Amino acid sequence: MKMLKTIYRALLLLVLLSSCSPSHEKALEGMYEPTWESLAQYDQAPDWFRDAKFGIWAHWGPQCQPEQGDWYARFMYDEGSHQYNWHVENYGHPSEVGFKDVIHSWKAENWNPDALMALYKRVGAQYFFTLGNHHDNFDLWDSKYHEWNAVNLGPKKDIVAGWEKAARANGMYFGVSIHSAHAWTWYETAQRSDKEGAFKGIPYDGTLQKEDGKGTWWEGYDPQELYAQNHPLSEESDNTGRIHSQWGWENGAAVPSDDYFQNFLDRNIDMINKYNPDLIYYDDTSMPLWPVSDVGLQVVSHFYNKSIQENNGANNAVVFAKILTEEQKNSLVWDVEKGVPDQIQEKPWQTCTCLGSWHYDRSIYDNDRYKSAKTVVHMLIDIISKNGNLLLSVPMRGDGTIDEKEEAILNEVAAWMDVNKESIFDTRPWKIFGEGPVAESVNPLQAQGFNEGRHQPYSAEDIRFVTKGNVLYAHVMAQPENGEVVIKSLAEGNPLFEQAINEISILGVDAKPSYERNSEGLVVTLPAEMESSEISFVIKIDGI
Repeated sequence: MKMLKTIYRALLLLVLLSSCSPSHEKALEGMYEPTWESLAQYDQAPDWFRDAKFGIWAHWGPQCQPEQGDWYARFMYDEGSHQYNWHVENYGHPSEVGFKDVIHSWKAENWNPDALMALYKRVGAQYFFTLGNHHDNFDLWDSKYHEWNAVNLGPKKDIVAGWEKAARANGMYFGVSIHSAHAWTWYETAQRSDKEGAFKGIPYDGTLQKEDGKGTWWEGYDPQELYAQNHPLSEESDNTGRIHSQWGWENGAAVPSDDYFQNFLDRNIDMINKYNPDLIYYDDTSMPLWPVSDVGLQVVSHFYNKSIQENNGANNAVVFAKILTEEQKNSLVWDVEKGVPDQIQEKPWQTCTCLGSWHYDRSIYDNDRYKSAKTVVHMLIDIISKNGNLLLSVPMRGDGTIDEKEEAILNEVAAWMDVNKESIFDTRPWKIFGEGPVAESVNPLQAQGFNEGRHQPYSAEDIRFVTKGNVLYAHVMAQPENGEVVIKSLAEGNPLFEQAINEISILGVDAKPSYERNSEGLVVTLPAEMESSEISFVIKIDGI
């Protein structure tokens, strides 16, 4: 009897402990296992992504509220930086008013996802991305495993759900970007204190604990769940720029805890199951938290297996990451940040860039430093000629609006698309991506990208090629002064194009151009009535 009572007590204790323990998400099992070898079965992105070519990104969250540019939640704790000085002046000292309080001030009061999505659709976007969370570790959805989310705090709205509904209503594919893997090291600046002045030595709010919130607006919430700073600092953490050399968890980066890994897994699978994205972007080298954990592999395998389960055996999912090896490009889609490779890529890939700063920066608006419509279109043309897609971030104010200068740029892009979209969507690269001085120049990528704007201006000699069916589209990147375009790659006898030409036209122009082929190239004389293009124009060549 005594033995039975002992067993009963042990079982009861086990039941009680189980009921008190938080539940966890489990990755779906199936064709894909959480290994690089298994994920390599992916091979390349599905055709729908290759056809889509162009997406728009709302890289929007509480860091947009101050309107002081990217990485605000990190740099506001960097004594003497622009964001630190602005924060002290406008919010208060970060020992008293931290990023948690910026979140509290963010209300997204004028956000209209339906109106914005209709605009983005008109511009030509075939897919849309929302920020799911940034390195600030604030989830923008109804997060089951993270109390610091937009439903509980800040705007008290499910941002991801609102965007998802609007995207689906406009027939657009839907993506979510996740950046929170790096909060562990990214927020280390919040552990600091001023080195001089009246607040010297007083810790910033990144060291606060749950019990410190009694009687405050954040009572009941644990700041450490947001800041994730109950850990020793990374090597040389006092050097704010050091994090860039530690992005792949090397060079002395502090390794996160097992609880942190588990929480990342739970939050990501929860998001995937709730909102069914078509695409996921990870702001990570190769894979989130790799190589210190395999949770990224688990999440991706779940996403792929879920897609197969829901699409009659077809994997239609797309996952992006940066700085991939050639082997890793079999498992994921390569994302290039603010840059373009200088050759056609074997597998589909993507450039991500923004009109201004990743997070809204008032100074860019004030000083007219947005990318022009011409720059955006030229980037898109160059990218698709090399088998890529363009994901364009349109910065948003904290209140949920875009400014009138951004809207004007988008309307210019839309007007160009109205005439030339057949030469963009559903196309494929030709035998070569292009010709001309820029094509012949060297412009290597820097780290994860960062070579945009480094080449010389395009001229009428710069041409980019794409194909669709039996049509070759030649994008001429500038207006020729003499009214003639010479396409050297289509010269008589050139092995790239040995067949006869059936017909030549110019998109958006009723009058037919005259042309001749000689040993120098295909010489196209533009119709006299053709209006000069401020961006570019497209010569359509039938019969390839």
